[in-house]
Amino acid sequence: MTKREAVLAALHAALVAGLAPTEVRRNAIVPQRVPAAGLAILRDGEPGDPESLLSPPSWYFEHRAEIEIVVDGADEAARTTALDVLVEQVGAVIAADRTLSGACDYVQGYAPSVAEIPVESGAPFGGATIPVVLAYVSTDPLA
Repeated sequence: MTKREAVLAALHAALVAGLAPTEVRRNAIVPQRVPAAGLAILRDGEPGDPESLLSPPSWYFEHRAEIEIVVDGADEAARTTALDVLVEQVGAVIAADRTLSGACDYVQGYAPSVAEIPVESGAPFGGATIPVVLAYVSTDPLA
């Protein structure tokens, strides 16, 4: 398993454990129906251009991923509250273990972008995208 995949898998596992009973998926499309407890989708994002380090040769990445939160609710106030609770829970998951049990050097979440997601059949979903930077060192720029 590559370092990149190990870091993303560790973040996914942390989200699954910390956001229960919210359903957590990876790189999925937003479904037509959102589970009652909400949905979190980890988007792998981009590892970016690594900084090369010498002795021993290694590469430092600041991998930018995203966590997309989607909630359903009949009215705007309920969607806003549910979204706020899930964003806060994501923050708590990240703060609880900034190294993802040693999988990476540091994880940092940033302020979410919040938007309504239009739905043809009814009220819009509430949505937020949380940028996450995963800092890690790899012994191979392709791994």
